[in-house]
Amino acid sequence: MEQDLQATHDLSALAISLLKGVIYQEADANLWNALLVLQARVRDYVAVLGLELVLDEAEGYAFLRARPQTDESALPRLVARRPLSFPVSLLLALLRKKLAEFDASGGDTRLVLTRDEIVEIIRVFLPESSNEAKLIDQLETHLNKIVEIGFLRRLKAASGNSGGPAVFEVRRILKAFVDAQWLADLDTQLASYRAHLGIESGAASDE
Repeated sequence: MEQDLQATHDLSALAISLLKGVIYQEADANLWNALLVLQARVRDYVAVLGLELVLDEAEGYAFLRARPQTDESALPRLVARRPLSFPVSLLLALLRKKLAEFDASGGDTRLVLTRDEIVEIIRVFLPESSNEAKLIDQLETHLNKIVEIGFLRRLKAASGNSGGPAVFEVRRILKAFVDAQWLADLDTQLASYRAHLGIESGAASDE
């Protein structure tokens, strides 16, 4: 009886946590271990709400997403879609590509980038005449949005370098939203981004 009560309590805690956002193994090991034990019950529970559990044991994260619904009796969406601006979508694409390159290098498991490094990643898609200060201000806004939706984590500045540029960790959950097939077509996608920005592929604007 006591074990059943504990399992019910854990199930409730897991459901509430997942409805609030992503569960990370590194953030709460006890909650993560409970999820591994009760994942079948969690899947059954959230299915009633029209949701499905996405769990990646290797990367250490889990979240809920809406199940595909095509009939006229589809349930209202419990997990809202988040429309993203073009610059945010571009940044996410470039960060996903950077994460793939980082993984291929076989180094550390955490991809950490400074704001200046992110500026350099996106600079190739901007006209040479872009105002640097304005670019930084706009980038900060876009990075804050990406932090808010959970694909970046802002890290504390290194000791003795509090005045340095902001530092971010690229969260590995980004891989679940930008899949391998999409990544394989990324060059085509980035060419479309260049066209959208009025920049010829492989060359900066002459303005």
